Amino acid sequence: MGDDDKDSGHDDMSDSSCNATEDEDEIRIQLGPKMSIREHFEKDKDDESLRRWKEQLLGGLDAAHVQEHEEADVKILSLTIVSDGRPDIVLEIPESGNPKERPWFILKEGCKYHLRFSIKINNDIVCGLRYTNTVWKTGIKVEHWKEMLGTFSPQPEPYEHEMPEETTPSGMFARGSYSAKTKFVDDDNNCHLELNYAFEIHKEWAN
Repeated sequence: MGDDDKDSGHDDMSDSSCNATEDEDEIRIQLGPKMSIREHFEKDKDDESLRRWKEQLLGGLDAAHVQEHEEADVKILSLTIVSDGRPDIVLEIPESGNPKERPWFILKEGCKYHLRFSIKINNDIVCGLRYTNTVWKTGIKVEHWKEMLGTFSPQPEPYEHEMPEETTPSGMFARGSYSAKTKFVDDDNNCHLELNYAFEIHKEWAN
């Protein structure tokens, strides 16, 4: 479904991407020192137009209620699998990052679907949040997907992020059990969630 060297995209389960290597150690742009939300508000506070722009960017967040050096708190609340003509499959994310259910979910072969993540941001801005997903079948890597989600400011309500549409592979050899690892990492290389799970592809949807 894509190229491992790109910021976004994935390698399709149905092609020769099994030989691709997971690019965990990427070269990163060296940014300046990180500033807290309060510091962002204090900087250029006498510039009225800039102050209003920052308030709009931060969604009306009141900096007075933000701790001076508190790190961004990023929680991935749920994963929803959306496929036309089917009820949404809503999966709550366990605190441990390791669902007890095996398989965690079942997909139909050859179906089109996309994922929707519910993401809650507290305390501070999180910059360059990205999603990676790696899938194995019988110990062989068959998919590696990377997607830049963006930069998010704290807000009372969770963000809903829709992933691009995917198609499950089909055929006798595509059916069966898979293991997967999903990670959410920001530009500071903070891993906010590492989710290990198993899923299956069947000929038909599970009842």
